[in-house]
Formats: sequence, C-alpha cells, structure tokens
Amino acid sequence: MVVVKMGSAQREAMLYESLSSGAVRCHVCARRCTIAPGRTGYCRVRKNSDGVLYTQNYGYVSSEAIDPVEKKPLYHILPGTATYSLGTFGCNFSCLHCQNHRISMPDESVYSAVLSETGLSRFGEIITPDEVVQRALLLDTKSVSFTYNEPTVWYEFVYDTAAAAKEKDLFVILVTNGYMTPEALEKLAPYIDAYRVDLKSFSDDFYAQVCSARLEPVLESISSAKKLGLHIEIVTLIIPGKNDGEDEAEKAAAWILENLGEETPVHLNAFQPHYRMEDVGPTPGSVLEKLRAVYTKAGLNYVYIGNMISEYQNTFCPECGSLLISRLYSFGERENLNRDEHGFYCASCGRKIPIFCPEDIDF
Repeated sequence: MVVVKMGSAQREAMLYESLSSGAVRCHVCARRCTIAPGRTGYCRVRKNSDGVLYTQNYGYVSSEAIDPVEKKPLYHILPGTATYSLGTFGCNFSCLHCQNHRISMPDESVYSAVLSETGLSRFGEIITPDEVVQRALLLDTKSVSFTYNEPTVWYEFVYDTAAAAKEKDLFVILVTNGYMTPEALEKLAPYIDAYRVDLKSFSDDFYAQVCSARLEPVLESISSAKKLGLHIEIVTLIIPGKNDGEDEAEKAAAWILENLGEETPVHLNAFQPHYRMEDVGPTPGSVLEKLRAVYTKAGLNYVYIGNMISEYQNTFCPECGSLLISRLYSFGERENLNRDEHGFYCASCGRKIPIFCPEDIDF
C-alpha cells in the first residue's frame, strides 16, 4: 500500500535562462522550449511562473518496482542484480507506440491533480532523494534506475537523487530516449553509471512522424555520453514496416561502430501492438534475426534479441562462440565466464569480455 505524504512537488528548475519578454528558455531537453509566463513546456511539467521556471513533479513518483537489471535491458553492467526502479509522469516525446503512455502522456486530470497537490493517493506519492536511497538499500538492490517515463523531465530530482545515491555507493542508471542537452548530461554525468538509451530509428522521418522529435539530438547525446565515460547500451524497438529495413540497420550499425565501438551492446527488441499502433502486427522473430545478422556483419560483437524467447538473449564469446551468460526471462547466470583482478574473460579462449561488475558483487 502506498503511503502518501502531502507536500510540494514544485522546485525552481535547473538550467534555464530568463528572457527580457518575461519568457524563459529551458536547457534541460533538446527542445529548448521558450515558455511564456503561465505556460508549460512540451513536457507539461516545467512551468514559467512570473519569469521563474519551476519543475512541477519534483519527487513525485508514479511508478516503482524492484527489477532485474537485465529488464532495463542492461546486459553488461551489474548482471544478476536487482535495481530499484522508479519514474514520475510526463515526457518530451509523444511516441505513437508508447507502452507507458498513461504516465508519460496522461490526461489532464492527472496533471490537474498533481499540480494542485490533490489526489496524490490516487496518482502517486511525493518522496525525497534520501528516501529513494533508503529504499534501495533496505531492499538490498545495487542500483537505482530512473525509468518508466523519460528521466530528463524529472531532471532536478534525478540529479539530487543520483548525487545522494553515489554517497552510499549505489550505482545509478538512466533509461532514456537520449533527448537531454549536452550541458544537462555533462552536469549529471558524474553521478551516473549507465546510459541505457533508445535509438528508436536511424531515420529522421521516423522520429518526426512517430515520436514528434528529431534524430540528430539523440545521436549527439549518445556521443556525449560516450565521451563522458558512461556505460552505454543501445535499444531499438523494431516495428514492422516502420524501422525494420536492412538499409537502415546498416546505417545504424555503422554509426554505432564508428562512434561507440565494437564492444557496445545493442538490443533489437520485438514490438507488440500498443497505444496508437494497435493496427501494426508484432515483430516476427525472423525479422529480428535478419537484422541481427546485419549488425554482427558490420562488426558489432554483442547484438541481442529481446521481448521474445531467443538464443540471442544470451551472451556468447565473439572469439570462440562459447556461451558466457545465459538468460531466461530476467536474471543472467554465469556459464563459461571467469573473472580475475583484471575483469571477466572467456573460460575457453581467454578473450576479455566487457562486463562491469565490482568484485564485491557476487556474479
């Protein structure tokens, strides 16, 4: 049962500028919205009140759970561990296939309830960064994941919570659409370990038509995350007839190889009909295997198939093909994988395997 704490979810925002007209310009998201007095930005949670930009959802939790880190999906960091996952409401995208549209794009009754600080028992609760850390530790998780909706629109709370989590040696994970500005990411990066980012398509037209966004800011964000030293895993949801072409896959694979490197994990996930794309059929496994072959042929070593049972949800050695980590539904289990003071390596051929898991975490 959720315990509701009445309180204010409003805080002055970070990373904005005041304009002479009384408007403000937000610099957290790549949209860089110019917001007139009394109005909100595209995300509907950042409001200009008398020339000051406020976040309206600070600490406001709509969803929380204990998940296997593999569910994010993240396969090469903290395998076999649980992560304390939480999200708020709002988003800077409007994806036609959104699986969490009830919290990312809720109707006006939700916004009205939250912004007036009423109805919290129905829609969620307000908690503090320290409470997030306490819950993560009490539940014996190794990390905190900001997920379910886009963490960029929760920036101030994510920043404060991530900083508090690092003080207690918790790892911090962003599950993001990659639309954060370079300056916002740079400010947050010291407190973030993993940047699990959706590369929804390698087509700007797809981003415009399906997500009401653009491709280039996403590529810029991913490149910035790499330069900042964050662990990156790429996820592409393959939607039949929308982003399942081999030509597009070749371009995406080439970009990942050039900008992130051959060891970057890539997840090709199956689409299921949802939201405003209920008339689009599910992704056939044969299509995912065909696209996986494109990525591996390009030179990427760890290309996974997700959202369905497949042998390619497992990790294999790129050198000798040995099964290293098996996964059935969730938690990964070590198979032919050893570790020493230098990290993980294939027990058969000795190849180094890029798995990040501190020695004090048993895997």
